[in-house]
Amino acid sequence: MFEWLENTSVALWVGESLWAYPFMLSLHVIGLAIVVGILSMLDLRLLGSFKGIRTESFLPLMKFAWLGFLVNATSGVFLFTSQATTFVQSKPFLIKIACIFVGAILTKVIQNKLSKSASDGSMKGIAVVSLLLWLVAITAGRLTAYI
Repeated sequence: MFEWLENTSVALWVGESLWAYPFMLSLHVIGLAIVVGILSMLDLRLLGSFKGIRTESFLPLMKFAWLGFLVNATSGVFLFTSQATTFVQSKPFLIKIACIFVGAILTKVIQNKLSKSASDGSMKGIAVVSLLLWLVAITAGRLTAYI
Protein backbone atom coordinates (compact mmCIF):
# COMPACT_ATOMS: atom_id res chain seq x y z
CA MET A 1 0.00 0.00 0.00
CA PHE A 2 2.78 2.46 0.91
CA GLU A 3 4.71 1.60 -2.26
CA TRP A 4 1.55 2.32 -4.24
CA LEU A 5 1.21 5.65 -2.40
CA GLU A 6 4.77 6.62 -3.32
CA ASN A 7 3.95 6.03 -6.98
CA THR A 8 0.87 8.25 -7.12
CA SER A 9 1.07 11.40 -9.20
CA VAL A 10 0.96 13.57 -6.04
CA ALA A 11 3.85 11.69 -4.43
CA LEU A 12 5.92 11.83 -7.59
CA TRP A 13 5.22 15.54 -7.94
CA VAL A 14 6.31 16.20 -4.34
CA GLY A 15 9.36 13.95 -4.61
CA GLU A 16 10.60 14.93 -8.06
CA SER A 17 9.58 18.55 -8.53
CA LEU A 18 12.21 21.19 -7.88
CA TRP A 19 9.74 23.29 -5.87
CA ALA A 20 7.07 20.97 -4.44
CA TYR A 21 9.01 19.41 -1.56
CA PRO A 22 10.57 22.71 -0.37
CA PHE A 23 7.17 24.42 -0.69
CA MET A 24 5.39 21.72 1.33
CA LEU A 25 8.18 21.75 3.90
CA SER A 26 7.85 25.53 4.19
CA LEU A 27 4.09 25.23 4.72
CA HIS A 28 4.78 22.54 7.31
CA VAL A 29 7.08 24.86 9.26
CA ILE A 30 4.59 27.74 9.05
CA GLY A 31 1.78 25.50 10.32
CA LEU A 32 4.07 24.24 13.08
CA ALA A 33 4.95 27.78 14.15
CA ILE A 34 1.29 28.73 14.36
CA VAL A 35 -0.03 25.68 16.19
CA VAL A 36 2.88 25.11 18.57
CA GLY A 37 3.44 28.82 19.10
CA ILE A 38 -0.11 29.39 20.28
CA LEU A 39 -0.41 26.13 22.22
CA SER A 40 2.93 26.41 23.99
CA MET A 41 2.09 29.94 25.13
CA LEU A 42 -1.28 28.70 26.37
CA ASP A 43 0.37 25.77 28.16
CA LEU A 44 2.92 28.08 29.77
CA ARG A 45 0.11 30.43 30.84
CA LEU A 46 -1.75 27.51 32.42
CA LEU A 47 1.47 26.68 34.28
CA GLY A 48 1.62 30.17 35.79
CA SER A 49 3.61 32.27 33.33
CA PHE A 50 2.31 35.52 31.82
CA LYS A 51 -0.06 36.21 34.72
CA GLY A 52 -1.15 39.46 33.09
CA ILE A 53 -2.88 37.51 30.32
CA ARG A 54 -6.18 35.83 31.11
CA THR A 55 -6.36 32.22 29.92
CA GLU A 56 -9.72 32.95 28.30
CA SER A 57 -7.89 35.36 26.00
CA PHE A 58 -6.52 32.35 24.18
CA LEU A 59 -9.96 31.12 23.11
CA PRO A 60 -10.19 33.34 20.00
CA LEU A 61 -6.67 32.23 19.05
CA MET A 62 -7.71 28.57 19.04
CA LYS A 63 -9.23 29.05 15.57
CA PHE A 64 -5.77 29.99 14.32
CA ALA A 65 -4.16 27.11 16.20
CA TRP A 66 -6.52 24.66 14.50
CA LEU A 67 -5.86 26.37 11.16
CA GLY A 68 -2.13 25.87 11.76
CA PHE A 69 -2.85 22.25 12.62
CA LEU A 70 -4.77 21.85 9.35
CA VAL A 71 -1.91 23.42 7.35
CA ASN A 72 0.53 21.09 9.13
CA ALA A 73 -1.60 17.99 8.57
CA THR A 74 -2.18 18.77 4.90
CA SER A 75 1.45 19.56 4.12
CA GLY A 76 2.52 16.58 6.23
CA VAL A 77 0.39 14.22 4.16
CA PHE A 78 1.95 15.57 0.97
CA LEU A 79 5.45 15.14 2.42
CA PHE A 80 4.59 11.66 3.70
CA THR A 81 3.46 10.45 0.27
CA SER A 82 6.88 11.04 -1.24
CA GLN A 83 8.62 8.70 1.24
CA ALA A 84 5.82 6.62 2.75
CA THR A 85 7.72 3.31 2.88
CA THR A 86 10.59 4.98 4.72
CA PHE A 87 8.42 6.94 7.14
CA VAL A 88 6.23 4.02 8.23
CA GLN A 89 9.37 2.22 9.37
CA SER A 90 10.89 5.23 11.12
CA LYS A 91 10.61 5.17 14.92
CA PRO A 92 11.05 8.95 15.24
CA PHE A 93 8.26 9.48 12.68
CA LEU A 94 5.92 7.09 14.50
CA ILE A 95 6.70 8.80 17.83
CA LYS A 96 6.02 12.17 16.19
CA ILE A 97 2.64 11.05 14.86
CA ALA A 98 1.64 9.53 18.22
CA CYS A 99 2.57 12.74 20.06
CA ILE A 100 0.65 14.88 17.58
CA PHE A 101 -2.42 12.67 17.90
CA VAL A 102 -2.42 12.81 21.71
CA GLY A 103 -1.45 16.49 21.66
CA ALA A 104 -4.45 17.31 19.46
CA ILE A 105 -6.76 15.47 21.85
CA LEU A 106 -5.32 17.35 24.83
CA THR A 107 -5.69 20.62 22.93
CA LYS A 108 -9.40 19.93 22.51
CA VAL A 109 -9.67 19.03 26.22
CA ILE A 110 -7.96 22.30 27.21
CA GLN A 111 -10.11 24.28 24.79
CA ASN A 112 -13.29 22.71 26.21
CA LYS A 113 -12.21 23.39 29.80
CA LEU A 114 -11.37 27.01 28.95
CA SER A 115 -14.79 27.41 27.33
CA LYS A 116 -16.37 26.20 30.57
CA SER A 117 -14.20 28.58 32.65
CA ALA A 118 -12.36 25.82 34.48
CA SER A 119 -9.69 27.06 36.87
CA ASP A 120 -6.11 27.21 35.61
CA GLY A 121 -4.99 25.03 38.50
CA SER A 122 -7.11 22.10 37.35
CA MET A 123 -5.30 22.07 34.00
CA LYS A 124 -1.66 22.22 35.11
CA GLY A 125 -1.08 18.50 34.62
CA ILE A 126 -2.67 18.58 31.18
CA ALA A 127 -0.58 21.63 30.26
CA VAL A 128 2.67 19.91 31.27
CA VAL A 129 1.83 16.81 29.23
CA SER A 130 0.70 18.93 26.28
CA LEU A 131 3.88 21.00 26.29
CA LEU A 132 6.03 17.87 26.50
CA LEU A 133 4.12 16.19 23.67
CA TRP A 134 4.65 19.13 21.32
CA LEU A 135 8.35 19.31 22.22
CA VAL A 136 8.80 15.58 21.62
CA ALA A 137 6.83 15.80 18.34
CA ILE A 138 9.10 18.58 17.07
CA THR A 139 12.27 16.78 18.16
CA ALA A 140 11.13 13.46 16.70
CA GLY A 141 10.17 15.23 13.48
CA ARG A 142 13.67 16.63 13.12
CA LEU A 143 15.21 13.25 13.96
CA THR A 144 13.14 11.66 11.19
CA ALA A 145 15.47 13.27 8.68
CA TYR A 146 18.58 11.79 10.31
CA ILE A 147 17.71 8.44 11.87
